[in-house]
Amino acid sequence: MSFFPSIRSFVAAVTITGVAAVCAAKADEISVTQWGTSLYGAPYAVAMAEGLFKKAGVDITSIIGSGGGGTTVRNLLASDTPYGDVAIAAALAAQRQGLDVIIVNTGTRSVAEASLVTMPDSPIKSLKDLEGKKVAITSPKGVSEMLLLMALKEQGVDASKVERVASGGYVNGLTMLEQGAVAAAALIEPLSIIRADKYRTVVNYGKVLPPMTTSVGITTRAFAKANPAKLKAIIAGRADGVKAIYADPAKAAEIVGKDFKLEPKIAKIAVDNMIGPRMWSEGEFSIPELNRTVDGLKLIGEVTADVDWSKLLDPSYLPPALQGTK
Repeated sequence: MSFFPSIRSFVAAVTITGVAAVCAAKADEISVTQWGTSLYGAPYAVAMAEGLFKKAGVDITSIIGSGGGGTTVRNLLASDTPYGDVAIAAALAAQRQGLDVIIVNTGTRSVAEASLVTMPDSPIKSLKDLEGKKVAITSPKGVSEMLLLMALKEQGVDASKVERVASGGYVNGLTMLEQGAVAAAALIEPLSIIRADKYRTVVNYGKVLPPMTTSVGITTRAFAKANPAKLKAIIAGRADGVKAIYADPAKAAEIVGKDFKLEPKIAKIAVDNMIGPRMWSEGEFSIPELNRTVDGLKLIGEVTADVDWSKLLDPSYLPPALQGTK
């Protein structure tokens, strides 16, 4: 289970060479990375359950889920309604592949759900204590490695002195930790909530790293040009879903718990934990927050140069009060 969209490049996986303009349909489904396991999809769950998409003028009836990265992009490109909430690295990779996509809204802007843990009796008390030690990450160039490197840099720790070991997944990393193969391991909600009594948190990344854009809404230029009203309705419905979460977290947790098959207690803690850091954006763009993520992608070699956001961002489909960048 990955509770944070994968940022591994999909390299040559996207082979679709064109996407036709879409005919209107009575009901639509869109793509959301890590649907059913990641809180990134919470606003969509709430918007569907509360009829907010219909109120905005579009009938979103279901979500196409995926494991993240290029899979989400491929899903949305193959959909009759090619809109998707994807990891920002996947959006950038799509552009590098020559796909004519645009970013039309911000999805999430916090890494508060991610952490690094150790065993309760471990001598590891801080990131500095990891020098000369092994740390389990899920995969090379994955988000768990990116956040670790960003946090080490933020805390002034020499990353070359911390050995990263690819575990293949969060649960695998925890097994390595329990067996003493590593000194710390990456963890993410809701797994961190479910297993709270088994490990001790070394660092919660949301408390070390400033807000950064972690997922974005993308579509094709062709779809946006042919269906501006539908695209605006999708974005507005999601924005209303975000507002509903902040207005009534308890009700949102009930909806998320049912859709994502989480125990009510776990769902409530998971949603509540994201309220403080304001994980979900209504959609507005923040260039500093976008660039912070790019800086992290540079640390793992996913991006090699600054991004010209003027070629990718199109805020014109956002609700009027949210248009523009800051």
